[in-house]
Amino acid sequence: MSRIAFGTWQLGGDWGSFDEDAAIAAIHHARELGVNFFDTAQAYGFGKSEAMLGKALREELKRDRDALVIATKGGIKPRSERPRDSRREWLAQGIEDSLRFLDVDHIDLYQIHWPDPDAPGEETAGILQEFVDAGKIRHVGVSNYDAAGLAAFDKARPVETLQPPYHLFRRDIETDPLPYARENDIGVLVYSPLGSGLLTGSFTPETTFEKTDWRSRSSAFTGETFRRNLAVVDRLKEFAAGKGISVSQLAIAWTLAQPGVHVAIVGARKAANIEASLAAADIDLTADDLAEIDRLTTDAVPVSGASPEGVA
Repeated sequence: MSRIAFGTWQLGGDWGSFDEDAAIAAIHHARELGVNFFDTAQAYGFGKSEAMLGKALREELKRDRDALVIATKGGIKPRSERPRDSRREWLAQGIEDSLRFLDVDHIDLYQIHWPDPDAPGEETAGILQEFVDAGKIRHVGVSNYDAAGLAAFDKARPVETLQPPYHLFRRDIETDPLPYARENDIGVLVYSPLGSGLLTGSFTPETTFEKTDWRSRSSAFTGETFRRNLAVVDRLKEFAAGKGISVSQLAIAWTLAQPGVHVAIVGARKAANIEASLAAADIDLTADDLAEIDRLTTDAVPVSGASPEGVA
């Protein structure tokens, strides 16, 4: 698989308005440049993102299905009475809906989007194994799990992949669960390597977001936290410029340089953003580079993001 995966959270309506034709063009351009791994989810607009991805890739999916790796996620119902729902009925509906929206006969990688505290991990793993046996999904992973959750899941069947949030302002996975993933040979595909835009270098303290953009309700993008982290980004931008790269490329390359990280999921709504992200996978950061990045981010404010329950 390509080390850069094309993420599609931004195509579900949670990031404000966008041009659908431009988004489809971005998917096509990513494919032209060699990206063969695409990640989506049931909760990204409850079918909108999956349908758009399926539409963009339809010709190749029909012609050469195994050339593409399609990953999706299920098991949550944001803004409902039970926002995390890994019960059999909801998982079964989610898988069938995803197959229909994507217009495929199987899903390469199906992931539980968030752990459900009311559904034992071992039981959830067993349910997904039934769909593997039925040929509807090929591989099973989880997202946003800690090591204890991974271990519980592993009791019924191996967790093949883990999808956690990870970037320079959100490094908690370095203590849990990244070590568990390394020790147990779990593929790690991290999301938000650009800090949901914080690490693109395109924001200023005056930047605001549309009401339909989840960042308009996030503490990471307002007030003192936003200002302090943008100051860190300015220092990183200067360091990146000295290496002849952009700060976003530096952030992606840093993520991929971490032991145990295999793939960085990067979203885009315009084709122009794809090439720079892909080039980041070929940037080699030295031990001195990594040490300097740590120094430059010493006073960064740790941030969180969106969850099925809302935005922190």
